[in-house]
Amino acid sequence: MTTTAVVPNDVLRAVRIGLRLSQDDFAKALRRAGEELGEPNEASKRLVQRWESGTSKTPRGVYARALERVTGRPVEALGFSLPVPMARVHADGTGGHDMDTGAEGVTSAAVGAQSAAPSVAETFAGVWLSRYEFYSSSRGDTYEGKHYVVIVQHGNRLTAQSLPGASSNPDSPLTLDLTVDRNVVTGSWVEQTASDGYYNGARYHGAVQLLVEPTGRRMAGKWVGFGKDFDVNTGPWELRLVDKSTSKATLERYSRAPE
Repeated sequence: MTTTAVVPNDVLRAVRIGLRLSQDDFAKALRRAGEELGEPNEASKRLVQRWESGTSKTPRGVYARALERVTGRPVEALGFSLPVPMARVHADGTGGHDMDTGAEGVTSAAVGAQSAAPSVAETFAGVWLSRYEFYSSSRGDTYEGKHYVVIVQHGNRLTAQSLPGASSNPDSPLTLDLTVDRNVVTGSWVEQTASDGYYNGARYHGAVQLLVEPTGRRMAGKWVGFGKDFDVNTGPWELRLVDKSTSKATLERYSRAPE
């Protein structure tokens, strides 16, 4: 019988000691961070002990985000041994996006990501910055569209709607209807351009597929849609979490054009 040796997480222990926190104080700090992030957790001294001893090798997303807030470090820099927390979605140089671990390669990351990506049990609700790029053939240049969108979640379904006035192009509301399947998000998008803008109030729509990073704070991939001449186009699309709150005050704060 082959057994896997338990390797202590000395990095996390060193970071905690550097913060001058006992294991119990560290757990309390994680709980406070969860409250501040709008996603309470049940961090305990016992959980910290399990992480540091190597008995538990992978923090769930809710704990990963609290760890990043308390330590000021990305979760992959805290000594956890699974390859997937190193994963980041990046452009692959050939028009697509990959989950890449660097050392492990794209294939192993894609397989591992299925087991360590954010689950449907985690919420994606909050305010996100949506950013996509498109090429305008009539203007011969590449442009960027930005919106602050609020995401509402029902099970594995996500509905994103841009906030009033929260578009880089005035009066250009955006809606996304998405489905989450572990670390893959697939769905459709609709954007109504401004009536007095360059596209004269045209309504565009298409499909989108995104990969979610392990922390659940970023998803990136590609959109596909049609142009003015009804040619099929594609380009990069990214969503970044900016606030877990959906309170009235938060929505009002982001009802402005992104910088």
